[in-house]
Amino acid sequence: MLGVTVLILVISVMTGFDRELRQKVIDFDAHILVSTEDVLRDWRTLKTKIDNTPGVVATAPYIQGPVIVEFQNRRVAPLIRGVDPAEEEKVIPLRKFIKYGNLNLEGDSTVLGIELARKLQANVGDKITVYSPGNLGQILDGIKKLENAKGDEEKKAIDQLRDVILPKELTITGIFETGHYLHDSEYLLVPVYVGQELYGLQDGLHGITVRTDNPYSAERVKQAIEQFLEPPEYAQTWIDMNHQFFEAVRLERSVMFFLLFFIVVVAAFGIMKALGANIAQVIWVFLGQGTIVGLFGTLTGLGLGMTLIRYRNEFSQWLATTLHIEVFPREVYQFSAIPAEVIPRDVAIICISAFFICSIAALIPAYFAARLDPVKALRYE
Repeated sequence: MLGVTVLILVISVMTGFDRELRQKVIDFDAHILVSTEDVLRDWRTLKTKIDNTPGVVATAPYIQGPVIVEFQNRRVAPLIRGVDPAEEEKVIPLRKFIKYGNLNLEGDSTVLGIELARKLQANVGDKITVYSPGNLGQILDGIKKLENAKGDEEKKAIDQLRDVILPKELTITGIFETGHYLHDSEYLLVPVYVGQELYGLQDGLHGITVRTDNPYSAERVKQAIEQFLEPPEYAQTWIDMNHQFFEAVRLERSVMFFLLFFIVVVAAFGIMKALGANIAQVIWVFLGQGTIVGLFGTLTGLGLGMTLIRYRNEFSQWLATTLHIEVFPREVYQFSAIPAEVIPRDVAIICISAFFICSIAALIPAYFAARLDPVKALRYE
């Protein structure tokens, strides 16, 4: 019973985790990202070629990089994502994630992830200050020029340095919530031109986001795009960019299945400790007992497993508040709730396998008990 319960619960949660992770990635990240090792300068010509590639639905300009954000003496180091809302909405449905305010990126504005807003204790309408490391080279050059300057040259160098290090002040117009902790805590959206200013890109971009007609066919579209890319330009699918996460989930699911399956096997061999009544009845006693135990344990485990899946988040919250046991910390697993997906095929394999193992395992003690000579058994007893 416990083996079936744990198997159904763990496999369903792991399957749901994999599905939810893929869906969250697809919802917030593009199916394909075309980028370069430096700066994408002639991006309009490249964007036109990508738009005409079979399988491509939409494209949009893209800027992303680390920044330092300050609000009321609280500082964090998230990532900015510079987007054009009109074009980006065709690639990634950002508008559906808006929790407070709206997706307004006109002027010096920004939209924050909900966890990032909580860290800063900032709300819609507040102004935050953004510092970018993208112009670090200019700052160092300015400091060297200032060290060697004299008189009027010194004043001019100071003014130039002030222009370089002057931070950007942005107004929060919206707060989004994707349900994926990494996205909600690490990203703020800004207009494309703000990202270009912060990183000193002029008219350049960090990349172009691409939406395909089928996210699971993105590899085929990527190969078509690569035909007209010139090094150091390159393309990555959403699976390429998150390969380690998906592989870790797949491996963990497989390992957990086989490890927990042995709980059922070990429980089934516990039947071998039973003793039969007499030689004539012993085989049917063992087989009957194995069948009853297998059927009862499987059905009870199925019911208990499905119940735990239904109330998994309530049970997790109870453990956290009552026993102070955090079984699914969102900072680690990056989800605000425990995902789960019940696959009928997986449940059927678990239940049928557990029942047959319990039933067949009864044949082993039945075989040895049937061969036992009562006279010899009594003599040594």
